[in-house]
Amino acid sequence: MDRIRQVAVVIPVHNEEQLLPRALGAVRTAADALQAHRPNTAVSILVALDSCTDGSAAVASHLAAVDRRISSFQVTFRSVGGSRRAGNRAALLASNEKGLPYASPEVWLANTDADSCVPENWLLRQLELAGRGADAVLGTVEPDPEGMESELLRRWHARHQLGEDHAHVHGANLGVRASAYVLAGGFPRLRSHEDRALVERLRKNRAAVWSTDTIRVRTSGRTDARAPHGFGAYLLSLTREPAAALKG
Repeated sequence: MDRIRQVAVVIPVHNEEQLLPRALGAVRTAADALQAHRPNTAVSILVALDSCTDGSAAVASHLAAVDRRISSFQVTFRSVGGSRRAGNRAALLASNEKGLPYASPEVWLANTDADSCVPENWLLRQLELAGRGADAVLGTVEPDPEGMESELLRRWHARHQLGEDHAHVHGANLGVRASAYVLAGGFPRLRSHEDRALVERLRKNRAAVWSTDTIRVRTSGRTDARAPHGFGAYLLSLTREPAAALKG
């Protein structure tokens, strides 16, 4: 299995000036942890600013000034699938400029969201699994209890048993080898479920897709969703279900 030489973290953003600093801080910590163990592995962090009308661009620019691994660019898709796809394409082009093939198996694309916090071992663990044969790594997410109603949090945990070999797919916690990503056609330009569509294509191509709970990401527990059928929309649907439907 080819050793990963370059890692690109891709973060799509739509009006996240409040949460983006924390998200980027967590990714920077994960990048530091990876490079402490693998100093020859290059890391870049790409922020895809999609139709932002708040201060998200200023946040990204400020952090890019203090950390050269961070860069940002603007798109106008108003679609998480479109901005995620654009971010990964930019990462592939950048790796190509650094001397690696566009779809190199030595490049790893790690995806998360601007309202999420990755754990310190997030990148290191993904590369450990890649070294053991994974073409893609699917991590778990859990809602951030801060500012979240306790009953909604209880309902979410009642529905989700997290562990190894889980069945969940989250764009906020998904890593993939560049060669497998390109062969699968990349993220489709969908407003939601672009992550599931990519994983379905990966599996059709017989890519080695591994699921783990060892790199759990904490994501916002808000119900005012950015994506029409994303995580926030799902949480909102839980608030509307009768208590009896959530038993068992």
